[in-house]
Amino acid sequence: MIDGHSVLGVILARGGSKGLPRKNIRDLAGKPLIAWTIEAGHESEYLDRLILSSDDGEIMEVAEEYGCEVPFQRPAELAQDDTPSIDTLLHAIEQVESHDYIVLLQPTSPLRTADDIDATMSLCHRNGGTACVTVTETDKPPQWMYILRDNHRLEPVVDQEESITRRQAAPDVYVPNGAVYAAETSWLQKHESFYTEATIGHPMPPERSADVDTALDLAWCELLKDRLESSSSPLR
Repeated sequence: MIDGHSVLGVILARGGSKGLPRKNIRDLAGKPLIAWTIEAGHESEYLDRLILSSDDGEIMEVAEEYGCEVPFQRPAELAQDDTPSIDTLLHAIEQVESHDYIVLLQPTSPLRTADDIDATMSLCHRNGGTACVTVTETDKPPQWMYILRDNHRLEPVVDQEESITRRQAAPDVYVPNGAVYAAETSWLQKHESFYTEATIGHPMPPERSADVDTALDLAWCELLKDRLESSSSPLR
């Protein structure tokens, strides 16, 4: 709860991952991948309730083992490869009692901490409930990016009047990292998206912004976790 407003945390985890089969319950440092998100959610100061939306019985069992509520099973039609995440989230919201705020936590961001969740929620609340998403700074500016056409011709991604040859001369650029999404429930139901012209961002460091889609991503997370735990600012 934040300033008397209730907060619902939702984890979306379907069973049909193609890039890394069964990725949501793959082992990461001795625990299923999804367990890291559940534990961060439980450690959050603001989440009043944490639920899972999944179509997969094994994922549901693992989530319950780590203390996440599983109040329903997601319908198969909302667990397809092309099902928009927002449709699944809005369905989950309708299955439980109403909360003032919604926080979406993707299980593929295992290095995000409770502090990241709470900082995003706090910024969202201070901004009147407008969606707030976590972002991380990119290491390459878009002015250095190109599309490779069929004839191997390089086409700039963004038009630019003046070329940037030094990284220091480029503006800081951020991309969403998928770790935390927060919004007032009524705001989200109205816009049906976390991304509007009013959306704000909470920056997270790159070392906590890893997103697991492949086996290589999972191995990289293991290395990052070991480094974070041995640093002066360990994972919470």
